[in-house]
Amino acid sequence: MKPEDFSSEAAGRCQKTPTGYWVFLPRPLPPNLEVDWGLAGLLSEAASAIAELSGAGRLLHNPHLLIRPYIRREAILSSRIENTIADMEELVFFEVEQAGSPPRPDVQEVANYVHAMEHGLKRINELPISKRLLCEMHGILLADVRGGESNKAPGEFRRSQNWIGRPGASLSNATFVPPPPEEMLEALSDWEKYLHAESSEPLLVKCAILHYQLEAIHPFIDGNGRIGRLLITLFLCSQKFLSQPLLYLSGFFDQERDAYYDRLLAVSQKGDWRGWIEYFLTGVKQQARSALQDTEGIVNLYEQYRNRLKEAKRAPVTAAAILDELFGNPVFSITRFTKRTGHSFPTANTGVQFWLKQGLLQEATGQSRNRLFVARELLDLTADRAPKESNKIREGTIAK
Repeated sequence: MKPEDFSSEAAGRCQKTPTGYWVFLPRPLPPNLEVDWGLAGLLSEAASAIAELSGAGRLLHNPHLLIRPYIRREAILSSRIENTIADMEELVFFEVEQAGSPPRPDVQEVANYVHAMEHGLKRINELPISKRLLCEMHGILLADVRGGESNKAPGEFRRSQNWIGRPGASLSNATFVPPPPEEMLEALSDWEKYLHAESSEPLLVKCAILHYQLEAIHPFIDGNGRIGRLLITLFLCSQKFLSQPLLYLSGFFDQERDAYYDRLLAVSQKGDWRGWIEYFLTGVKQQARSALQDTEGIVNLYEQYRNRLKEAKRAPVTAAAILDELFGNPVFSITRFTKRTGHSFPTANTGVQFWLKQGLLQEATGQSRNRLFVARELLDLTADRAPKESNKIREGTIAK
């Protein structure tokens, strides 16, 4: 890390360690912010878009129809930023076939993200966002992943120095070096105090500040970006600013990946808080509007098939339950369904045959036993975009 690249101390300062390398020590929050009418207008637009999305979430009769598809999409896109690539179809089939052969490592990591998010959403009803909750989610995120137990310390704050740089970078030529472990813990405590303190900043601005600061602290050996992005939705839900976890901001970060890294780094190097907050609010506005459109599409598809069910003269008793099951996961296993609900196999199979005739389901395996069925139209509606790779930055670590 080159200290001459850090021309401002507005967000923190560079310090040389006794072993001869430079680190960045972030300043305690909140920062000094200058707000102009342009930023105020953007904040108003972002807050309005969130309010509209949140209102739609409150009106949903069955919010579970949307929550899991949105969490999956956030997991896929947030992981993709780190070049962990899995698509929606791989993920939903893995969720149904977990007892089968081991998945690709990337699929396992994305599935872990889903579980970490679901754990956090459940825990904030009984435990505030905190260092403890960070560690709980990190332990889930990195469970059973490549090198997880040996060198990634799932669920633990780092005890060694890490850094961020281009592929092949070392500590000596890293782009950014966060604080050493002892200073990191102090900075993390300051971050937690700000998180729970009464603040004059609007919640969306505070969320942007919290995300930057956690990335600058980089408290884990691996998974810092994913934990930081996961916390965006978690924070907005914990503050009741978002009624349901329907916002997948990682979609914007993935599309504007270079700008995402550059804006974060510009805060550290130049004290450019305004540029980062403007970028963050633009993402919130765009993704909230996109999520609202997606919500309408998914709800309309659900109502379309609900109407077909009502119009059927003799609909099977399991047809409605199967429909709801599909909107939680568009891949369906009769065996799994019978174990969960207690329905007999013939009764469940009758419901599946109904939806095959209605065009909602397709058989996906070509097998006579242990068949799986997919709601292709729904899967396509909730699917993510084509993979995008980047060699912008990587994380590294050394023993202290």
